[in-house]
Amino acid sequence: MKLNPELESIETLAKIMLTAARTAPKGKGIDDIVTCLLSPEEKSELASRMEELSEIKDLKFLIRDAKNVRDADAIVLIGLKASGVGSLDCGACGFETCKKMLEHEKVRKEFLGPQCMIKYLDLGIAVGSAAAKAKDLCIDNRIMYSAGAAACYFEMIDADTAMGIPLSIKGKNVFFDRESTRKS
Repeated sequence: MKLNPELESIETLAKIMLTAARTAPKGKGIDDIVTCLLSPEEKSELASRMEELSEIKDLKFLIRDAKNVRDADAIVLIGLKASGVGSLDCGACGFETCKKMLEHEKVRKEFLGPQCMIKYLDLGIAVGSAAAKAKDLCIDNRIMYSAGAAACYFEMIDADTAMGIPLSIKGKNVFFDRESTRKS
């Protein structure tokens, strides 16, 4: 008899989620999405980095989110490494033309920007597709800016911006009863 064999499925299920992110529709059919599944050691490092970023930025909710990452069975990161723009001159990036946005010096904080709004939409659709697949597979999850921000800030992922999705297969959703902490 094998007790709790469902716990062995988390890596496979995470890879299925990342498949959903990879195959999600992309603007102009250009795939600038970066995906990764962290090892248990990398997951622990990410949680520590989230606590470190909390100190740097004085954002207390990163401490709460770091605990969620530690309590998770796995975590995936989905990021954007933009290779260009949509060439629509739509203005959503805050610039009159794509050319002007590309000429503007990029700013690096947690994330590197500005980027083309179409690329940000691609990231959102990929992250949403992965979270929807997690729901379909009955995996508790939560999309976290904080995990992606720390992963980018500390160069744990080669991406301009990213979101983290911790995953849990437990009898109770560890992401549900989160204490609310605000920036003081």
